[in-house]
Amino acid sequence: MLLKRPHLICILLLKDLTMTTDLLAPYKLNDSLELKNRVFMAPLTRCMADDNLVPTQDMVEYYARRADAGLIISEATIIRPDAQGYPNTPGLFTSEQIQGWKKVTDAVHANGGKMFAQLWHVGRVAHPHFFDGEVLAPSAIGVEGSVPRMRELTYITPKAATKEDINSLIADFAKAAENAIEAGFDGVEIHGANGYLIDQFLHYAANERTDEYGQTPENMARFAIEVTDAVINAVGNERTAIRLSPGAYFNMEEDKRDKAVFDYLLAQLDDKKLAYIHGGIFDDSTQFDSLEGKTTSQYLRANTKTSLVGVGSYSFYDAKQAINNDQFDLIAIGRPFIANPDYISKVANNEELVAYSDEVLAKLF
Repeated sequence: MLLKRPHLICILLLKDLTMTTDLLAPYKLNDSLELKNRVFMAPLTRCMADDNLVPTQDMVEYYARRADAGLIISEATIIRPDAQGYPNTPGLFTSEQIQGWKKVTDAVHANGGKMFAQLWHVGRVAHPHFFDGEVLAPSAIGVEGSVPRMRELTYITPKAATKEDINSLIADFAKAAENAIEAGFDGVEIHGANGYLIDQFLHYAANERTDEYGQTPENMARFAIEVTDAVINAVGNERTAIRLSPGAYFNMEEDKRDKAVFDYLLAQLDDKKLAYIHGGIFDDSTQFDSLEGKTTSQYLRANTKTSLVGVGSYSFYDAKQAINNDQFDLIAIGRPFIANPDYISKVANNEELVAYSDEVLAKLF
């Protein structure tokens, strides 16, 4: 019948070409989670927890004001004391911390939002100023530099984690995930990016191990996979996500061998049907020689079937174009959410955004 009415074909094709994805329309992430829109609040380290690493009332109000995001990803939250590398970063390993986060998630839910906890261990950029113990990493390879906001503290050479250490770390990631659900989070994002512990296992520049956690892509991806499996066993695959930085860019040097590690890892993660994979990059226009000239989102899109969250200096309008070009499925917005608690309302109504500045970074509002 359509063959007899070619003008209908033209109309249908034109309609298809002009259809665009509405980033502010509801989005079904999986059978467990339906989001009010595709715009995530990115994880943003603010260093505003109290001295016991418990979320404060200011943090409750800060997150509650941003509940219009499709999903809030919490600031990076440490899984145990030796995971800490920045001052006053919140934890998820004591009952007091769990109860503090429960106040946050209750407030977010009361405002109609959803929230994942980002689970964090900084690895070799931890500092014993914050805890009584050793700094752990895949290998005894340090980095130059000092602790942000406490520049008098310089990094030290870490201890190469033993198999017993690794088993303990895996268990503590899983326990932190359980604690997150107890605290009312809707799920967890494993922080496997940005040069921190899991990312250190994934890059040759930080991993010189000769055991089952080093030397080959399968071995170097093992820790990330074992952490992911443990978290899935604790909270379920639909409430588990991971953030990855396939291109080395933060406290890490590029190595062209890294790509094979991430090729293998992503193939394994696809079978686990995670909630999403989130790129870890400050600027997604950055192209990496180690990824054959691709950006983070280009590489991830080509190598995973899992829902992909783009990030890295996108405006709402750039992100909309990227999603309509099938570069990723959802977008995480960072600094603009700091300056604009009502970010979603403003972009929905085409209102001017407040520019991010050091002044707005200095306090929670």
